[in-house]
Amino acid sequence: MLHRGQESTDGTGGGELAVPMAWLYAEYIADELLRTGDLMPPTSFEFRAGRDALALTIFLSDTTGELSGIRVVSQLETWLSLTAYDQPWQDWVGERMAELTAEAAESDGPAPDLELAAAAWRWLEETELLAPDLDAVPGGGAVVGEDDGPKVWTPAWQLGLPLGHLAIHLF
Repeated sequence: MLHRGQESTDGTGGGELAVPMAWLYAEYIADELLRTGDLMPPTSFEFRAGRDALALTIFLSDTTGELSGIRVVSQLETWLSLTAYDQPWQDWVGERMAELTAEAAESDGPAPDLELAAAAWRWLEETELLAPDLDAVPGGGAVVGEDDGPKVWTPAWQLGLPLGHLAIHLF
């Protein structure tokens, strides 16, 4: 399954509509992992952030250009290591996107998979979600509920990445 967008749905090429199967498959895997973990309602922005961060991880970690359903379980450890807290995930995504963009520039034209991945990355970087401030030290009174604590605007990828990581663990 080529994710560079050079083949049509039937593999003949020739100017036909290129279907971004690799991105759609990565998004499907991410969606299933998050739904299995049952961590957030699928209609929430947090779920979308987790799905997009996980889909980017899945899509960009596929260096062979062929996402295989059989290999999903064998890739879980790779995805766990890429999404771990102490890893420079944001830098890794930027580097991989630059590499794939350069490859696409050398080929016959734009890759629909890469365009969807770039749109997801833009959304994750540019969107901020209101989230609990985990770095805040409550001063004085005890926080009664989850919604009562201090909040901070956080880039969507910073919420989605740990959510995706946890979903992989729960799978």
